[in-house]
Amino acid sequence: MNNLNLLVVEGNLQKENENFKNSGIPTHAESLKESLSYYTNDLNIDVFNPCAEKSFDKILPNIKKYQGLIWGGSSLNIYNDCIEIRRQISFMKECFKNIKNILAICWGMQVAVTAAGGEVKKSSNGAHIGIAKDIEINENGLSHPLYKSKNKKFNSPAFNFDEVVTLPKGATHLASNKINKIQSIHFKSGISDVWGLQYHPEITYHKMITLIKFRKDRLINVRKCFKDEKEIQDHINFIEKEIKVSEKDSRMLELKNWLNYLKSAA
Repeated sequence: MNNLNLLVVEGNLQKENENFKNSGIPTHAESLKESLSYYTNDLNIDVFNPCAEKSFDKILPNIKKYQGLIWGGSSLNIYNDCIEIRRQISFMKECFKNIKNILAICWGMQVAVTAAGGEVKKSSNGAHIGIAKDIEINENGLSHPLYKSKNKKFNSPAFNFDEVVTLPKGATHLASNKINKIQSIHFKSGISDVWGLQYHPEITYHKMITLIKFRKDRLINVRKCFKDEKEIQDHINFIEKEIKVSEKDSRMLELKNWLNYLKSAA
């Protein structure tokens, strides 16, 4: 069988990615490619950033060649209207017309939900800073291929301040925790079968700790998630304890399950 063609969409602004690189942090697209390589090298992966493109003329003529799309994280907030966010929503709508299988992660899920007519707002129960605790799969999720062999309750890397509050028409809710009622969903839009996750199975806890340190001032002074650096360090210590008990295969199982689904559908 020929290698699958996979499109990875980078959700961050180019400036944020440059900040990442200057601080020695992989972009989210780079982290995703590394995680995919853990499972298979039988993928032809292209990376596309809608924020950096004034038009989609270069990619749209060939977009139907992709058997799958993974749309990853971003530091943006979907309700902060700007041209870069509008471009991402517009491109997601184009993907709905052309790509059958979409894995939408965190920001990607928020873009997909918005493009499909749902709604995302600032989370009313706080934020996930590096980790989401006690995500619980519901009855719909337990029978869904996304969660094959997954523990019913689990922790995961996560970094989000927002949440889905209105699902797209016909969407199925799969998992929740105390911070976000909607932790994962499945819906169809256009020709696309969309699996959405609010958390990040593809990003390591080590990278999450690096991001916390990178965003330290913003987390204290802008986001008001911590009162001082000691609180941040206490939270990092908690995540480091999770690293000791976390297993890579279990953490990334959703990514593996989606890849297997993609291969079976090809």
